[in-house]
Amino acid sequence: MKIILIGPPGAGKGTQAKRLEEKYKIVQLSTGDMLRAEVAAGSELGTQAKAIMEKGGLVPDDLIIGMISGRIDQADCANGFILDGFPRTVPQAEALDDMFQAKGMELDGVIEVVVDDDAMVARITGRFTCAKCGAGYHDTFQRPRQEGVCDNCGGSEFTRRADDNEQTVRERLKAYHDQTAPITGYYGQRGLLKTVDGMASIDEVTKQLTDILG
Repeated sequence: MKIILIGPPGAGKGTQAKRLEEKYKIVQLSTGDMLRAEVAAGSELGTQAKAIMEKGGLVPDDLIIGMISGRIDQADCANGFILDGFPRTVPQAEALDDMFQAKGMELDGVIEVVVDDDAMVARITGRFTCAKCGAGYHDTFQRPRQEGVCDNCGGSEFTRRADDNEQTVRERLKAYHDQTAPITGYYGQRGLLKTVDGMASIDEVTKQLTDILG
């Protein structure tokens, strides 16, 4: 099973990908995680990518494709994989198709986690975590049982990500929509695109995904 999971920041893709990994015995492949691993390993690709990123540049598509190509050849991808965070543009999607074709592979589907922007702003800007153990909370949906005290470790200090503010979140959502609209059209024309309601509960989103994947 080879699928692409797309959706804006905070849509819950990571949570759902972990559940799909466990159910279908496939591997989640995050291009960001893979890049960091290549840099940490000091590989040729990682060295090239590090030099580009340190100058503030974007890692070229051909390097990313090469990295994905090498990764999906590894034994743990034999049952399939979930691509998370790639492709983000139509040229990337086309390059990915060429790579799959060269390997004799076919993409099984592309699933978009669809969310409401205003609700996403509320979801993301309300997040905070325990500074001691990292347990996650939310102003509206998941407050500590005792105000100001972490349920998990009893810590009393909490932190918020600096970029979890409304302006930044709306900019990230706009960038996502601008980039992703052509991608959904590209895969939609090929009959590969399915959507799930990302505003539903975590369990309901999982059910929608497994209904699609079978």
